[in-house]
Order: sequence, then C-alpha cells, then structure tokens
Amino acid sequence: MALVGVLALQGSFNEHIAALRRLGVKGVEIRKPAQLDSVASLIIPGGESTTMAKLAEYHNLFPALREFVKMGKPVWGTCAGLIFLANKAVGQKTGGQELVGGLDCTVHRNFFGSQIQSFEAELPVPELASKEGGPETFPGVFIRAPAILEVGPEVQVLADYPVPSNVLDSNSTIESPEEKIQSEKKVIVAVRQGNLLGTAFHPELTADTRWHSYFLKMASDVAEGASTSIVAVGVDLGSNNQPRNDLPIYRSIEN
Repeated sequence: MALVGVLALQGSFNEHIAALRRLGVKGVEIRKPAQLDSVASLIIPGGESTTMAKLAEYHNLFPALREFVKMGKPVWGTCAGLIFLANKAVGQKTGGQELVGGLDCTVHRNFFGSQIQSFEAELPVPELASKEGGPETFPGVFIRAPAILEVGPEVQVLADYPVPSNVLDSNSTIESPEEKIQSEKKVIVAVRQGNLLGTAFHPELTADTRWHSYFLKMASDVAEGASTSIVAVGVDLGSNNQPRNDLPIYRSIEN
C-alpha cells in the first residue's frame, strides 16, 4: 500500500491523517525534503499560510515540493494548501510569501474575511457526487478562506460559491468588463488540474470523506502508470457516503 504524505508544518494535518485512516489508508507526516521520497502523493493542509511558508523555507522544502509537483505526483491543497499550489496569490501580507505553484490560477488570500467571518455552506458538487456517490452537495467549511478568482484553460472547476457582486468586484483582478459580468456572482472554491487538486474549504473537518476518496483515486490512477497503486484496506472507496456529524471547531485553523 502506497503511503500518502501530509505536510505537517502547521495546521490541520492531524485531521487529514485521521480522515485517511477512516478510509483504511496510512498518512505520514512530512517535515523534511527527504521524507517526500517515501510517499506517492501529498496533502498540503489548511493552516496559517504565511507561517507555513516560513517553516517550509526554513526546512528548505520549496525546491523538493516543486519537484514533487513537476514529477506529476498527486498533490491536494486545502485552504492554505491551495494558496501554496497557486501560480499567483493576491491579498497577501506585506512582502508576500513563497509559493510552490503548478496550479494555473489566481487565488485571493482571506477572500471571505477574518476568523470571525468563518462559515459553513452546502456546496453543489456534481463531479464529486458523480465519482463518489452520496449527496449532490458537500458541507464546505470556510475558515479565513481563500477563493479562486481566475483559472487557466486546463483547470477543471469542481465547485463554486455565490458572493455579493460588490465583494467580488472589490477583490477581483479581472480586467475585462465582459469577464467581470460573467463572474460577479460566484467565486471558484474547488479545482483540479491534472495531478493537482485544490479546495478553498476544509473537507478534513467534516465526517464526509468523499474528497479524500476522490484524491486517493487520483493518486491510484497515477500510481497505476508506475506499476503501483494505493489500496484502501477493507474499504470500498466508491461507496463511501459518510454523513455529516458535528460542526467543526473554528478556533485552530487559519489560512
């Protein structure tokens, strides 16, 4: 069984490992570049993105992370992890932060506001429901969440969320009036581009493991091409429809 790495510098890495465990898959904490050699795929969790970037720089992780992405290995970024994977980020703190890149999109950091403006919303997820079954919506947990303002032609949009037009106008970097009119009612909150998956929300803070199942199948598809695959022990990933449980605790995770 191939191991799934979870970047464990800061943030909700334990919650991702627990979600993987519920699917019978082992997640291992990644803190050093050499540890990436032992895993076939990687999850970059939510957390405080600036702090995570500083720690990644301190441990000299950025070159190894970029190489991991370039090799075509599956990587999933949630919230702050999405910011890491974006080719461009706006709304950052003074001085900005280093990015891994690879995902052809522009992400706005803290698009939805401060910690006290965190919220949960049911997101239509037709692609996820088609592949993983279960409800047509997913409980999206947004904690100081980013949003995706623009995507490239190779990026598949998996979920979006409606926002007031004045909020989008004040945060958007889109220049074309025609594009602005088309985009003013929704922002993108989940995407896929080849081996990369990004969600602006926190699936690991819910009882619904379909996004983790979706990512594991992405990883398995890539691994099969290299004569290996991820196998969930005693779990049918295609039939996982775990119900939503308690609301998440918002105090510990920030992007």
